[in-house]
Amino acid sequence: RVYVDESIQNEFEQKVLDVAKKYKVGNPTDADTTIGPLASQVQRENVSKQVEAAVNEGAKVLYQSDCPDDRHANFYPVTVLSSLKQVMPIQNLETFGPVVAMSTFDGTEEAAIEMANSSEFGLASYVYTTDLTKGSRVARKIRSGQVGINCYSILEAQPACPWIGHKQSGFGSHSGMDGFRSFSVPKSIVFTTNAPK
Repeated sequence: RVYVDESIQNEFEQKVLDVAKKYKVGNPTDADTTIGPLASQVQRENVSKQVEAAVNEGAKVLYQSDCPDDRHANFYPVTVLSSLKQVMPIQNLETFGPVVAMSTFDGTEEAAIEMANSSEFGLASYVYTTDLTKGSRVARKIRSGQVGINCYSILEAQPACPWIGHKQSGFGSHSGMDGFRSFSVPKSIVFTTNAPK
């Protein structure tokens, strides 16, 4: 899900299209492939249903790439959607596919935060802004396990930074001391030097 300040919608959508058109879906052993198949047929169907439902409810398809016609390999085309509504399933579920789902907000922090927090999922979020004070303020109010400000946090985070999902995006964590603790079981051994006689 991408929430775009409505004042820059057209410019932003064009930039997304320019990037999306550079991706090629195909066999991951081919050197020019940038996106391989999804993990399973179930996941491919899940992504397809979310996109189809969004389009049926009024979303616009701005772009859809070519895609190998091998349904057994679970390929799904790079897809860019616009004009989404918050009530659409794709806005409230974890898609985990090569889909960019864009909708606009009125430019206020409150609207962006409300939209970002409206899902029952909260694995990771990203805030892009030229105002780092505003970005930090918004990041603190977004309910997700990790928030990147002007970066893709998984590439920038240090090993000591815990990775954790909030809400329905899993439980436990990995990395950092919190992650290390989740892979261990505490144990207390209590003794006294006053041994019984």
